[in-house]
Amino acid sequence: MYQHILVPVDGSSTSDRALHEAIKFAQQQSARLMLVHVLEDIWYFDNENYINYAELVDSMRTGGEKMLKEAQEKVQQAGLTVETRLLEAKGERIANVIINEAKACLADLIIIGTHGRSGFSRMLLGSIAEGVVRTAHIPVLLIRGG
Repeated sequence: MYQHILVPVDGSSTSDRALHEAIKFAQQQSARLMLVHVLEDIWYFDNENYINYAELVDSMRTGGEKMLKEAQEKVQQAGLTVETRLLEAKGERIANVIINEAKACLADLIIIGTHGRSGFSRMLLGSIAEGVVRTAHIPVLLIRGG
């Protein structure tokens, strides 16, 4: 039924759980996985302390690549076909970046972890998973963190 499954990864335990469930799901469907990590924009406004912005961005990129590689290895160990993409937000909401990538890679399902926050905590922190669910053009499977 589903042949191309997009799975956002961010290194959290919730994301790891979603990846684990995506692997099981893909094995049942004989599907391939597309793993994505979105680099968030950095806003830094402290004029008193020096921060090397280029080093910070490079560190984030390296961390994202490492995250994707570790996730890719888990998928390959399960005997599945996998691709990875490191994406940049470039001022867009992360949920929109994920949705746009799902369209570009012709995904027919998104499996994403959710922390399950509610009330003030959700309002304060926002929810990438909620944004994906609200705007996705394809089915979304939410995996709640444990």
